[in-house]
Amino acid sequence: MPNTDLRVSDATRSSQQSRALSPLDAAETHCFAIRADASPGMMSRVLELFAKRNLVPTRWHSDVIVAPARDGGLATLQIDIQMEGMEAELAAYVARCLRQIYGVDSVLTSTKTAG
Repeated sequence: MPNTDLRVSDATRSSQQSRALSPLDAAETHCFAIRADASPGMMSRVLELFAKRNLVPTRWHSDVIVAPARDGGLATLQIDIQMEGMEAELAAYVARCLRQIYGVDSVLTSTKTAG
């Protein structure tokens, strides 16, 4: 039977340490509030912008909101994403990219600081 122990190489360990967040970076959280069409694939297109930059959102919450029948009964997808330790320039760039996704109606951004 083969040995299935996973070992972390020194190169991987140093790479992980270099990506560790400094206390200053971790104190700032960038928030994205996205309102979009509730269509198949919308969440994956939004998440792709983070994934291709090797980022994993700290928090992700999504809801489908259905308008009353008298207002047309259309479904809207509301996605709230939080990213700790993201640089302000990158957060602004990601927000601009999110706004260009077909089916995205609006992207609101904010920043919160711990403490």
